[in-house]
Amino acid sequence: MALAEQPAPGADRADRGLREWLEAIDGLGHLRHISGADTDSEIGEVADVLQHVAESPAAIFDKIPGYDPTFRVLVNSFGHTDRIAMTLGLPFGLGKVELSDQWRKKIKNMKYIPPKFVKDGPVMENVYRGNDVDLTKFPVPKWHPLDGGRYIGTGSFDITRDPDDNWVNLGTYRVMLHDKNSVGYYISPGKHGRMHRQKYFERGERCPVAMVFGSDPLQFLASCTEIPLGVSEYEWVGAIRGSAVEVIEGPITGLPIPADAEIVIEGYASSDDLRMEGPFGEWTGYYASSSRKEPVLHVEALYHRNDPILVGAPPAQPPDEVARYRAVLRSALLRDELDRFGVPDVTGVWQHEVGGARMFTVVSIKQRYPGHARQVLHLASQSRSAAYAGRYTVVVDEDIDPSNLEEVMWAVSTRSDPATSIDIVNRAWSTPLDPRITPDQKEVGDYSSSRALIDACRPWEWRDKFPPVNVPPRDVRAAARKRWAHLLED
Repeated sequence: MALAEQPAPGADRADRGLREWLEAIDGLGHLRHISGADTDSEIGEVADVLQHVAESPAAIFDKIPGYDPTFRVLVNSFGHTDRIAMTLGLPFGLGKVELSDQWRKKIKNMKYIPPKFVKDGPVMENVYRGNDVDLTKFPVPKWHPLDGGRYIGTGSFDITRDPDDNWVNLGTYRVMLHDKNSVGYYISPGKHGRMHRQKYFERGERCPVAMVFGSDPLQFLASCTEIPLGVSEYEWVGAIRGSAVEVIEGPITGLPIPADAEIVIEGYASSDDLRMEGPFGEWTGYYASSSRKEPVLHVEALYHRNDPILVGAPPAQPPDEVARYRAVLRSALLRDELDRFGVPDVTGVWQHEVGGARMFTVVSIKQRYPGHARQVLHLASQSRSAAYAGRYTVVVDEDIDPSNLEEVMWAVSTRSDPATSIDIVNRAWSTPLDPRITPDQKEVGDYSSSRALIDACRPWEWRDKFPPVNVPPRDVRAAARKRWAHLLED
């Protein structure tokens, strides 16, 4: 399904909501329609199959047993590089590092555009308040076999407002369905949504929250991305599109909700109302956070479109859908950070899908001076886009494609020396979701971990005497592969 390099259809339009986006990918042959799959296991099974195959289609389910036949579930939205490109308004047919670099250039010096408030929108086609709220009417799958419940929020985002300065944040955090009008939501320490929630709790106040369970795909990607502190994801999306996001002032919380969202809830959480949440299969590929008491959101209002679409993006064992789109976005952010740090001659960056786009980071450089590689290692490992839950950071020479794991591990195997090429950083920022955090650490709330920094470059002091490689230069090799591609066809 790979396409020759070409502009994404309608990439210059500002009104790419979820339904228009689905029409576009269906026209490309990227969407599969499935009727009659159940929420107990089958939808989760399909999601797992699709997201563990690179460049795979999306799937939309209808006529789900036990639910309104017009209610739908979408999975694997970003399981193909060209669908990520289309969402970002970039050309099709790009390689992963090239796509990330094009994205980095697009967002450089962008001008944030605040959202535009409107009186009404499709999300208000169906409105329920108080006892009429019933979240159990939606076909919420059980995503993983050992999940402690059904998670309505995976391809979703939470909307909160900082009580100090009114900064509005959109963040993706898992949301567990407790009953018809209450949900639980776990947020890892250090995340913006948790910071907002804690500020309300410390004041003895309830925290107002709106949750969106189906939206413009670019809004969802924004909520999963490390947007600068104090910048609203709505402003960021507006900058990318060149047009303000249309939002409605939530009647209950006053929070801005997307006018064309599929499903939205509003309510309040308090620090003294906790309920057991989890376990849930997380992005590391484990049930690492077990079960614990977490805040409950009491839902006071529910809004949804006719024939609503619940978007699922369940994390799984990497590489999965979540890792694929986050790798593109986070790699661009890290490359920008290294540029701002003043590091010269960075030739490529990739935060590998196999590490959930967090745990295995590779930077390629053209070495310019003694210590250049070590400088990159330490700065990259502690940057905002790579520090959270990192594990390994590797620096390689410019002849290595940082997104090609085989090339990277070849460089590690042949250009690094375990005794002299590895630095260790202790007590770095991690998360309760990290499966390698010990039980004793979790008992005392110590969610730190170590980092291994691997210098897999030719040693600077004798790089000119390092044995030459036995393959053609990258540009010659690429031309040869293009010329002889027919030999690889079935």
